[in-house]
Amino acid sequence: MRNSTVAPERRERGTGVKNLVQSLVIGIILGVIIGAPIGWFSHRLFAQQRAAQVLLCRQQHYGQPEADLQATCGTVY
Repeated sequence: MRNSTVAPERRERGTGVKNLVQSLVIGIILGVIIGAPIGWFSHRLFAQQRAAQVLLCRQQHYGQPEADLQATCGTVY
Protein backbone atom coordinates (compact mmCIF):
# COMPACT_ATOMS: atom_id res chain seq x y z
CA MET A 1 0.00 0.00 0.00
CA ARG A 2 1.19 3.42 -0.82
CA ASN A 3 1.30 6.07 1.79
CA SER A 4 -0.02 9.12 0.12
CA THR A 5 -0.58 12.39 1.79
CA VAL A 6 -4.07 13.65 1.51
CA ALA A 7 -4.55 17.37 1.50
CA PRO A 8 -6.37 18.48 4.62
CA GLU A 9 -9.95 19.47 4.07
CA ARG A 10 -10.43 23.12 3.56
CA ARG A 11 -12.34 24.51 6.47
CA GLU A 12 -14.63 27.39 5.95
CA ARG A 13 -14.06 30.34 8.15
CA GLY A 14 -16.78 31.39 10.53
CA THR A 15 -19.47 33.79 9.50
CA GLY A 16 -17.95 36.41 7.28
CA VAL A 17 -18.54 40.12 7.44
CA LYS A 18 -20.68 39.93 4.31
CA ASN A 19 -23.02 37.42 5.95
CA LEU A 20 -23.23 39.53 9.10
CA VAL A 21 -24.18 42.63 7.13
CA GLN A 22 -26.78 40.69 5.15
CA SER A 23 -28.26 39.30 8.36
CA LEU A 24 -28.37 42.76 9.89
CA VAL A 25 -30.12 44.25 6.85
CA ILE A 26 -32.64 41.41 6.71
CA GLY A 27 -33.32 41.79 10.44
CA ILE A 28 -33.91 45.51 10.13
CA ILE A 29 -36.23 45.07 7.16
CA LEU A 30 -38.26 42.36 8.90
CA GLY A 31 -38.35 44.42 12.09
CA VAL A 32 -39.79 47.39 10.25
CA ILE A 33 -42.30 45.31 8.31
CA ILE A 34 -43.51 43.42 11.38
CA GLY A 35 -42.94 46.09 14.02
CA ALA A 36 -44.76 48.99 12.35
CA PRO A 37 -48.22 47.37 12.33
CA ILE A 38 -47.75 46.09 15.88
CA GLY A 39 -46.73 49.56 17.06
CA TRP A 40 -49.61 51.21 15.23
CA PHE A 41 -52.11 48.73 16.67
CA SER A 42 -50.83 49.04 20.24
CA HIS A 43 -50.77 52.86 20.04
CA ARG A 44 -54.34 52.92 18.76
CA LEU A 45 -55.45 50.55 21.51
CA PHE A 46 -53.78 52.66 24.20
CA ALA A 47 -55.29 55.88 22.84
CA GLN A 48 -58.79 54.40 22.80
CA GLN A 49 -58.40 53.07 26.33
CA ARG A 50 -57.14 56.45 27.59
CA ALA A 51 -60.05 58.27 25.92
CA ALA A 52 -62.54 55.88 27.51
CA GLN A 53 -60.99 56.40 30.96
CA VAL A 54 -61.14 60.18 30.66
CA LEU A 55 -64.73 60.15 29.41
CA LEU A 56 -65.81 57.82 32.21
CA CYS A 57 -64.12 60.01 34.80
CA ARG A 58 -65.77 63.13 33.35
CA GLN A 59 -69.15 61.40 33.47
CA GLN A 60 -68.62 60.41 37.11
CA HIS A 61 -67.75 64.02 38.02
CA TYR A 62 -70.50 65.65 35.98
CA GLY A 63 -71.33 69.24 36.92
CA GLN A 64 -67.89 70.26 38.15
CA PRO A 65 -66.08 73.19 36.55
CA GLU A 66 -63.78 72.42 33.61
CA ALA A 67 -60.63 73.28 35.57
CA ASP A 68 -61.54 70.75 38.26
CA LEU A 69 -62.35 68.10 35.63
CA GLN A 70 -58.98 68.56 33.95
CA ALA A 71 -57.17 68.42 37.28
CA THR A 72 -59.04 65.26 38.31
CA CYS A 73 -59.40 63.37 35.02
CA GLY A 74 -56.73 64.82 32.76
CA THR A 75 -57.26 65.32 29.05
CA VAL A 76 -57.78 62.89 26.23
CA TYR A 77 -54.85 64.30 24.27
